Amino acid sequence: MSSIDIGIKESDRVATADALKELLADSYTLYLQTHNFHWNVTGPQFRELHLMFEEHYQELAVAVDDIAERIRTLGVSAPGTYKEFAQLSSIQETDDIPSGSEMVDILNKGHEQVVKTCRKVLKIAQDSDDESSASLASDRMRIHEKTAWMLRAMNQ
Repeated sequence: MSSIDIGIKESDRVATADALKELLADSYTLYLQTHNFHWNVTGPQFRELHLMFEEHYQELAVAVDDIAERIRTLGVSAPGTYKEFAQLSSIQETDDIPSGSEMVDILNKGHEQVVKTCRKVLKIAQDSDDESSASLASDRMRIHEKTAWMLRAMNQ
């Protein structure tokens, strides 16, 4: 197998990939939580929340693939098990089925956490002169900030 020569030191590639692993774990955990809420939401806002959660988990499904592929591009194996994601994720899972408004609050907190994780990735990627990873983190941050804003607006 040939070595990777993309203008980023190996130690920097590994540091960025390790941060991206946390972003992948947070994103996958949020994906799973959003999908769970899509399946189990009830109440007066059922249709609106059911459809919105579907939009969100579909967007997250694409995101987790993009993040995992960036990790692989950097020459590092991407985590892919629930055990690995549980160890790496900063997002708390929900054991019960909350009300629709509680689901919105929980997902808002999840998106806000992903924004924080994106900021961490962004700093490491910028310090490593890794514009591709920085761009990915910046793009993800913008999406999660907007989604969090929209979720907050629903419960005001």
